[in-house]
Amino acid sequence: MNKKVLGTLVLIWIGWFAILYIFQWLVTQRFDVQRPDTAVSWSASETTIQSKTRSVYLVNKFMNNQVAWDSEYYLGIATGGYNDPRAGEETNPRTGHVIPRNYSFFPLYPYVMKALAIPLQVFALNPIATATLAGIIVTLLGTLAGMIALYDLTREYFDADSGLRAVFYMLIFPTGFFFAQIYTEGLFIGLAFWSLALMKRKQWLWASLLAVLATWTRAHGAALALPLGGIWLMATDWKHFKASFTWRWVAQGLCVLLPVAAFLVWRYSPLGKGWAELQEFYFGRGLMAIQRSISSWVSGFQYAQTNKPATIYFGMEVFTVLLAFLTSLGLLRRDLPVALFSLSVVVLSVFSGSAQSMARYVLVAPAMFISLSALGRNKAFDRSWTIASLLLMGMTAMLFTFKMWVG
Repeated sequence: MNKKVLGTLVLIWIGWFAILYIFQWLVTQRFDVQRPDTAVSWSASETTIQSKTRSVYLVNKFMNNQVAWDSEYYLGIATGGYNDPRAGEETNPRTGHVIPRNYSFFPLYPYVMKALAIPLQVFALNPIATATLAGIIVTLLGTLAGMIALYDLTREYFDADSGLRAVFYMLIFPTGFFFAQIYTEGLFIGLAFWSLALMKRKQWLWASLLAVLATWTRAHGAALALPLGGIWLMATDWKHFKASFTWRWVAQGLCVLLPVAAFLVWRYSPLGKGWAELQEFYFGRGLMAIQRSISSWVSGFQYAQTNKPATIYFGMEVFTVLLAFLTSLGLLRRDLPVALFSLSVVVLSVFSGSAQSMARYVLVAPAMFISLSALGRNKAFDRSWTIASLLLMGMTAMLFTFKMWVG
């Protein structure tokens, strides 16, 4: 990648998050929203004027526009640890176990926030504000790394303009604002997209190590084992397998398994056991919970018929899932590793047990932005998609800023 392209990406990144943050501030100064939000069946009780005052992590004034919903738990872990009771606790009705809600989230993002908060104490902010600043820095730097990696992923078959367009489409996606909030998406794409880029260069160890870190950021990281395995198998000379069967070949195969091993290490650790238990009885999620997922989708569609906010919300969920799925299929012949990872993200999300947050989950499927960029060579599509995506992102970013439910 030449310096000119890198400089362009950095300038786009700076302009994007600066404008987004200004927009989030402007909407709070110009108007308020009608409460409560009925986008999903449970959101009304969580979106009253008094709702956000229930958590100490959601009322701190420093960069509060970038803090909502799951941000509470990342800030809680970064400042008070997993057992911090201020984020709330839940009791398993079957076992009687009392588990802090913080256990629902993977450790890397909040732990990096906690580490970065140490030197940031020089600004003399309170602990929550310091953790917020640390989280924003981690998120934005992760997003920048993801932008560079996404451009790099297209270098084999895109010109510079098409590669930049893929990055731009990612930033302005209807839920792309999550790449600049106290959420894991920014850090995750920085790790996962670079893992994909390095595995395509057959740098097995570095690709696997980044995949491990991505797995400890969110569960989708374990799916990086699929493209790793695909590249490993395609690189094997099966006609002369005896000659290929070397210690180097075996070591590369072990690298393929590292993301899955990382997930299992986490899953059966004390933190991971609490995570799995909370996911099961509190959030209603699980690995390939097909029957529960179907039931949740049916319930969601039925609820969507009761009010307009729910219709819009679930309409965007379905649209983004279909878009991610179809664009990933469309990339299979051109870029199998990226398409495999993207398809796994879609499938794991759809069948996670709960028909919510899909428009955010599929943000980490790079095939979607690459395929859209290919379509964007048509100027009419490019302008139309840009307008539609920006308007929808403006709506969702505004809702998030007012602590309404967007996923």
